[in-house]
Amino acid sequence: MALATSPNTLLLRNPTLPFLKNPNFNTTTTTHLNLNLTTKPISIKCAATSQTQTQIQDRPLPQSQDRVFNFAAGPATLPEKVLLKAQSELYDWRGCGMSVMEMSHRGKEFLSIIQKAESDLRTLLNIPSDYYVLFLQGGATTQFSAIPLNLVDPNDTVDFVVTGSWSDKAFKEAQKYSKPSLIWSGKSEKYTKIPSFHDLEQNPDAKFLHICANETIHGVEYKDYPTPKNGLLVADMSSNFCSKPVDVSKFGLIYAGAQKNVGPSGVTIVIIKKDLVGNAQKDTPVMLDYKIHADNNSLYNTPPCYGIYICGLVFEDLLEQGGLVEVEKKNQKKAEILYNAIDGSNGFYRCPVEKSVRSLMNVPFTLEKSELEAEFVKEAAKEKMVQLKGHRSVGGMRASIYNAMPLAGVEKLVAFMRDFQARHA
Repeated sequence: MALATSPNTLLLRNPTLPFLKNPNFNTTTTTHLNLNLTTKPISIKCAATSQTQTQIQDRPLPQSQDRVFNFAAGPATLPEKVLLKAQSELYDWRGCGMSVMEMSHRGKEFLSIIQKAESDLRTLLNIPSDYYVLFLQGGATTQFSAIPLNLVDPNDTVDFVVTGSWSDKAFKEAQKYSKPSLIWSGKSEKYTKIPSFHDLEQNPDAKFLHICANETIHGVEYKDYPTPKNGLLVADMSSNFCSKPVDVSKFGLIYAGAQKNVGPSGVTIVIIKKDLVGNAQKDTPVMLDYKIHADNNSLYNTPPCYGIYICGLVFEDLLEQGGLVEVEKKNQKKAEILYNAIDGSNGFYRCPVEKSVRSLMNVPFTLEKSELEAEFVKEAAKEKMVQLKGHRSVGGMRASIYNAMPLAGVEKLVAFMRDFQARHA
């Protein structure tokens, strides 16, 4: 007798079916199986209903021959441990009978995920209680508009330091909603420096000072931060977010796209002092109003649920590594190895950035013989090192060595660089 069943019915009644044990099993042949179906229901308990969630046991990372060292600037490489955990929880999140991608964003399961993610991020960065943490969408680029719309009136002056492409884009967008003043630009020197803070001629009536903490394209990173004379410090930290400890209390607002250091594309994190929320310009779109998102705990509309879940796993991983102090030490070691290889190549490789402000995350470099650059990228790809081509606006090469890039990846790149030089010098 034929049974009217759905695939889900088969799965729930027969958790030991071959295609559950073997992911490569051909499910099209299930009509020929001798299925001993039972109508006895099974009970599914969701660990999220209790405060002590069952943690999946750590297991050795597989030595996959298919994984490459991905030096992309973003979306970027993620920790293998995180990917494997997400893989193990993809089909059925911790006994809930559904994937995170299927959950209601207002259900208790996802609420436990987003609350845990926020809690762990607060621990990582030691975020004071008088700051909101918002999980938003639209990328850091959307914040170029949201920040002036929320923090100032249309005729208010705001100061910008432009150290690369991203701070330049933020400055230009702010012109639509405020009166931005360009108090320093590194464009004439091809964005290879950061100004001395003492030389910044800040406007005394500026409502905030905006910087980009790390320029992804040009590889320039602040090692310390300026103090606004009158107002707030606002920072785009997209490409060095959670790569090192930061004193959040020095900032009125920090924002970052997640897709470089803490998750997949689609999540934007905003950390904002609470007393700055609630003064948006009257024509501010509802989705750009921080108060709307703060009042609704980042759940005003459907958030990027799966992306937030992955961010949460990354935060857990960073904490397990010992926090951002330990993470920074690893990043410093990786960057030192790569910069030493560049500087020790007798000019075959060159990094144009001033040494004191070189990024620990994004390392741009060129070849003395520029005609060899395409060959360098091609040969590196054959050795399973990908996305080394520089940004289209500047050319050359760029190795992004975010938190999740293992030391082995940098060591392999350096060995390849030396071999390439030996063959082409």
